[in-house]
Amino acid sequence: MRRIGFLLFAMVIAASGGSAQTGKESLLVLSKKDHTLAIIDPATLKVVAKMPVGNDPHEVIATADGKFAYVSNYGGGGAGALHTLAVLDLVNHQALAPIDLGALKGPHGLDFAGGKVWFTAEAAKVFGSVDPASGKVDFVLGGGQNRTHMIYVMQDMSRIFTSNIQSGTVSIWEKVRPSLPSGPPPGAQGGAVPPPGPPPGGFAPEWTQFLVNVGAGSEGFDVSPDGKELWAANAQAGTVAVVNIADKSVSRTINANVRGANRLKFTPDGKLAFVSSLGGTDVTVLDAGLKEVVKRIPVGHGAAGIQMEPNGARAFVACTPDNYVAVIDLKTLAVTGKIDAGGNPDGMAWAVQK
Repeated sequence: MRRIGFLLFAMVIAASGGSAQTGKESLLVLSKKDHTLAIIDPATLKVVAKMPVGNDPHEVIATADGKFAYVSNYGGGGAGALHTLAVLDLVNHQALAPIDLGALKGPHGLDFAGGKVWFTAEAAKVFGSVDPASGKVDFVLGGGQNRTHMIYVMQDMSRIFTSNIQSGTVSIWEKVRPSLPSGPPPGAQGGAVPPPGPPPGGFAPEWTQFLVNVGAGSEGFDVSPDGKELWAANAQAGTVAVVNIADKSVSRTINANVRGANRLKFTPDGKLAFVSSLGGTDVTVLDAGLKEVVKRIPVGHGAAGIQMEPNGARAFVACTPDNYVAVIDLKTLAVTGKIDAGGNPDGMAWAVQK
């Protein structure tokens, strides 16, 4: 789902002799049925290569240099949750040893920022990061929210956002410098020694959670390209909550009738927002300025992952029950093609060679 790091890879197999050439852009599509990652040539909409990714793959992200991809092996957020991230060598089209997250079960949402792979662990109610160099978890933080599902990390590391399905919230994480309590410590008698001052250079900023109640079943969300708003699709309520990030509050709730909403993505220009639903036949399109529904695009019998082409020409929507990815022209808002990337497609990412 989300926004996608600017990535290097895409191995295109030449028709004659099977020799490989490096393409500039690629679409990555996960198949939950086949347990594979497909590399799609966006010019021909054909599969270039497939690699195994393990059980129940849901989301995919690639490193900034495009040499590796990471896939969350989810397994739900309950007792049967899985606890690995599949690791793929995109240069040689090989699956590498997966990363075992141990007790951090139910990994789902993924992002790449600050040189790290960021993930949610739904069953553990946390998010964290993996150092690609060591393949080890190097950071974990819990917010106490139920089913922490998707994650979006600002590239400047100024904020981290997560959606929490059962809690009906979105977490906004910011680094805040702790303040020194004033006055004597609790229970101190008169003449007690005042608390010590801060260490030299002051206290280091700490990640602090700000919770925003957005609606029942908050799952798919995206941050507007200008960084001012977060839009959360609420699967149970059927609404879209517009969050003012600076104020950390809901500025408007749109009655979009998107029950079963799965993902929400802005177009690159920020003018439209697409919402997919596994409980309906359409992709819902909202005008970001008017904050209202402007079109519903028939795509099949349900939809999940959404990927925007960075140049703003097309949107790709994983029609999971129908076993294809719908291609939507962003000017006409009509389906112009379908991609066969494997059974039950879901998470997608865009790869750009640097």
